[in-house]
Amino acid sequence: MFRRTLAVVAMVVAGLAPALPAAAAPEWHAKTPPLTTPWTHLVSPTNALPEYPRPQLTRPDWKNLNGVWEFAGATAGAEPPVGESLPERILVPYPVESALSGIMRSEPRMWYRRTFDLPAAWRKDRLVLNFGAVDYDTRVWVNGKLVTTHRGGYDAFSADITSALKAHGKQEIIVGVEDLTDATWQPVGKQRQVPDRGIFYTATSGIWQTVWLEPVQARHITKLDMTPRLADSTLRLTARSSIEGTVEAVAYDKGRVVGRVRGPANQELALPVPHAKLWSPDSPFLYDLRVTLLDRNRTVDKVGSYFGMREIGTAPGADGKLRMTLNGKILFHMATLDQGFWPDGIHTAPTDAALRFDLEQHKVLGFNAVRKHIKVEPDRWYYHADKLGLLVWQDMPAMKTSSELPPPDARAEFERQLHRIVDQHNSWTSVVVWVPFNEGWGEWAREDTGRIADSVKAQDPSRLVNAHSGVNCCASKGDSGRGDIIDHHAYVGPATPTPEGTRVSADGEHGGFGLEVEDHMWFGDGHAYEMEPDSTTLTRRYVENQRDVLTSAQRCGISGAIYTQITDVEHEVNGFFTYDRQVRKMDFAQVKAVNQDIIRGADGTGSGVEPPPGTPGPDGIAYYPFSEGTGTTTADEVGDHDGTLVNGPVWTPGHNGNALQFDGSSFVDTGASLVDTAEGNYTVSAWVRMDALGGFQTAVSQDGDVNSGYFLQYSGSDNRFAFSFVGVRALASTPPNPGQWYHLVGVRDAAAGTLELYVDGTPAGSASGCVGSPATGDTVIGRAKYNGGQVDFWRGAIDQVHVYDRALTDAEVTELYSSGR
Repeated sequence: MFRRTLAVVAMVVAGLAPALPAAAAPEWHAKTPPLTTPWTHLVSPTNALPEYPRPQLTRPDWKNLNGVWEFAGATAGAEPPVGESLPERILVPYPVESALSGIMRSEPRMWYRRTFDLPAAWRKDRLVLNFGAVDYDTRVWVNGKLVTTHRGGYDAFSADITSALKAHGKQEIIVGVEDLTDATWQPVGKQRQVPDRGIFYTATSGIWQTVWLEPVQARHITKLDMTPRLADSTLRLTARSSIEGTVEAVAYDKGRVVGRVRGPANQELALPVPHAKLWSPDSPFLYDLRVTLLDRNRTVDKVGSYFGMREIGTAPGADGKLRMTLNGKILFHMATLDQGFWPDGIHTAPTDAALRFDLEQHKVLGFNAVRKHIKVEPDRWYYHADKLGLLVWQDMPAMKTSSELPPPDARAEFERQLHRIVDQHNSWTSVVVWVPFNEGWGEWAREDTGRIADSVKAQDPSRLVNAHSGVNCCASKGDSGRGDIIDHHAYVGPATPTPEGTRVSADGEHGGFGLEVEDHMWFGDGHAYEMEPDSTTLTRRYVENQRDVLTSAQRCGISGAIYTQITDVEHEVNGFFTYDRQVRKMDFAQVKAVNQDIIRGADGTGSGVEPPPGTPGPDGIAYYPFSEGTGTTTADEVGDHDGTLVNGPVWTPGHNGNALQFDGSSFVDTGASLVDTAEGNYTVSAWVRMDALGGFQTAVSQDGDVNSGYFLQYSGSDNRFAFSFVGVRALASTPPNPGQWYHLVGVRDAAAGTLELYVDGTPAGSASGCVGSPATGDTVIGRAKYNGGQVDFWRGAIDQVHVYDRALTDAEVTELYSSGR
């Protein structure tokens, strides 16, 4: 298209065709987003993110290339349009799908073009072209010469373009991008080509972080690796350089020199920081840093930076449970899930003030931490977190969710990009936890998840590694046993895992209470994990839920909890703010008060439970042998809670005598709440036979207001027998066979905070479930209750159901199985 245009122009010049009237040059105009933020109208071609983009490695001379660029869609394999004007105008660095870009459509392939003048003062320097991030496959030409290629949508890259520069005149940059999003296995996080009315959102393509030029010497510093070490009050500093020169580093406290070190470049140096002021959420003190690169005592480069003195670790509390520490002291991480989406800029905040706003509101709301959820932000986001004092859990952007496993080349690329992201973010004071995997998204094997966690820990031993946030959830391959954190998700939760061995425990996601706010919705309606009618109810439910978090922290020993989420995002309406950041949806004073109560109260002293001993003997407190063989009731042979047959279960030969056959809609109601599911020990057992696998099928449960307090069941999502709480399953290791009798036993030990599953008298699975779920409804046989409805009906036969108000031992379970009862 561009060459045909040039041909027409040539014909006009040669007098071979009639001259056409001059067309007006294209102009950039912002599109109108479905919602506008308080910063939307502040964006213009002259102030598109003008701030210095790399706070940890600063130089005084630089040129921002954000602003209006030429733009066009592209086709696969096309040659770069060198010297050709493109027909549209886009505002960089806003992604092509965003309203602020001026394009606001999806383009799988695209061209960007602009020119610049080379400042006269830079002509003796090397010139580096820097990109904060471009999504996804990028090629860059300068004056028609290919200067770099890059793959990855979340990491920075640079190119020395000196050899491509012209001696005089305009210099031309062309950027070609291909981004197929979830049509491939590339890491995408929450992006989808077709966003749903759920938890996946509008995609981001092309340039979405600052582009800039920087003059440097041929020999210069490329990165600073900084790790504080409190044991000897030093900053371990490595100045990466293109030469093996000498480095001098000086630390300052508000202009006063506090430490100095000199030594080789590309080697770790110990910069002394005596009587260090420690960084924490309550006191986020940062030292200034100046680093000089010397060659034979001649300065060849000088950069500015900063650092905080802090150390993340683990230690047992007074109750013996392992917890996270900051600077040697137990500190609970009270966080939100922060997804970093914007209605006007999608992945790109409209202004730096907007980028800072969400983090500032975490402090207003009483949080001390933030989980950056399967997205990586511009450097200035981490700079703001450092300055404000927020502990950051950094996720790796996930590959797409799929019933298929990613192919080997995609797995290798995921790992390469993960390690590059860790490398580029290993010096931020605020970043304290790496999260390689979220739930089952893009995961391919439990063993590889553990191996990857180990590799991240080896790459950065100074931080904790959360191998798998939500290991209990959503197509997870199971717990690899690796990393520093056991992380469960529970909606509305909170999750209640307990620490184990050398791993602390955490609630990686909970909450999700929603409220629709008219005129502030991305769609006409919204969804959340529990919808509320008004702000008052929303605030009350939040406070109630957070009090449960404190209980989980004190009783179970969780070290952190992450509430979903700081703002609404598209169809999700479970934020403290609407998606446009215009409306506060809760009473922030109440939110802050309960959050601060959690941080203060989760100090490691604990508050255990001592359940009563329960009823001794092998029979328990209720026993249903189903010996009648006829009728619509069945006797409790050790108690007085006879069961009523509901919806017609039929009598059938059992494992020992008679049994009941359930058809997927029938069940037995005992008419009583037989065990204390909140704080008591209990055991339930049954002989079961399944007609067919598939779906969830529950043999025994006890009704709660919304969900069953426990489930002795077959889990269709795992194709295994299980003893479960909502969000927690003790799973058998192998699938059952239809038509075969099995003896299932579920044991709840409230003091230990565990669920144990036995199959045919043998331990089959265990899970951490510290806090029981209050369920004061009837104990039922043949179904469960979930989300307020009767569900998970059994399809097959059940025989000889026992209920105990104590936790049976291994030996007692084996004896019960051997007895055939």
